[in-house]
Amino acid sequence: MFLNEISDAPCDNLRMAARILVGTCSWADKTLVDSGWYPAQAKTPEDRLRFYAEQFPIVEVDATYYGLPSERNAALWVERTPDDFVFDVKSYALFTHHPAALRSLPKDLREALPPALQEKRNLYYRDAPPDLRDELWARFTSALLPLDSAGKLGTVLFQFPPWFLPGRDAADYILEAKEQLGQYTMAVEFRNNLWLSERNQERTLKLLADSAIPYVCVDEPQGFRSSVPPVVAATAPVALVRMHGRNYETWEKKGIGAAERFDYLYREEELEEWLPRVGRLAEDAREVHVLMNNCHNDFAVRNARQLAGRLAAARPKQATGDTKQGAPPQGRML
Repeated sequence: MFLNEISDAPCDNLRMAARILVGTCSWADKTLVDSGWYPAQAKTPEDRLRFYAEQFPIVEVDATYYGLPSERNAALWVERTPDDFVFDVKSYALFTHHPAALRSLPKDLREALPPALQEKRNLYYRDAPPDLRDELWARFTSALLPLDSAGKLGTVLFQFPPWFLPGRDAADYILEAKEQLGQYTMAVEFRNNLWLSERNQERTLKLLADSAIPYVCVDEPQGFRSSVPPVVAATAPVALVRMHGRNYETWEKKGIGAAERFDYLYREEELEEWLPRVGRLAEDAREVHVLMNNCHNDFAVRNARQLAGRLAAARPKQATGDTKQGAPPQGRML
């Protein structure tokens, strides 16, 4: 199940049995909207989601990191996308041990906080009262029910911060979070290379595999404490790849927004490196999600379409002569 040494040699004929979905980590990013990628008539969020879903089979929702999702919005996403469309959803910041802005809490929960916590700008999971934690988990999971009921919820992504270090407490928390999610599929991305060090890699992947938690494979700048190597592993029936770009100058730069941090357009040869890797994931998983997170301008959608086309071209044609095995139109499902 663990695929740690993957050849980057070109592969003209990949044995990919899994359903492979290629998309981006946002459809509403301001720089994407301003880039002109959307047609002029797509003037509303509803129009843009409908248009995006005609081009790609999957998207990642990142707004849920900054605040709890609402059941109403989830129901609208269901209505505005095709039956087979998939949403991967980022976990609320508090659940991943990032600081959550106090203003992101629902008003009734914010006002119920102890006075000392109400004075803070941010709240951390360790400081949240147990009853508040339970209520936040309940509201978060309840809001995702429309997506899950419609068969459109892919995974719930937990992107842990650089200070989330390997150890017993961290491992216990991962399992606690999986339990809190109930029937939803938890996926884990690390932002500290110690998790994938020579000493810890096997232990990390086993922790996830034993609980069928997808490990999120990454492509990102190397050489930083937050840099995770491009280890490729399928630890669950669903495998994930997130492509963050390779902008070394902005990766750990302070005081910048996401669009500037992920300002990177992959070259064709850099995308090619991932063809055999995705192919190997597709041999070991039932479904593979490949998400471009270089969400600056129209870079993510351009690279997603390129990668989807290359993966489709590398997939063998069926002996039955099925004509649907060619390149997917507009980058849709392979």
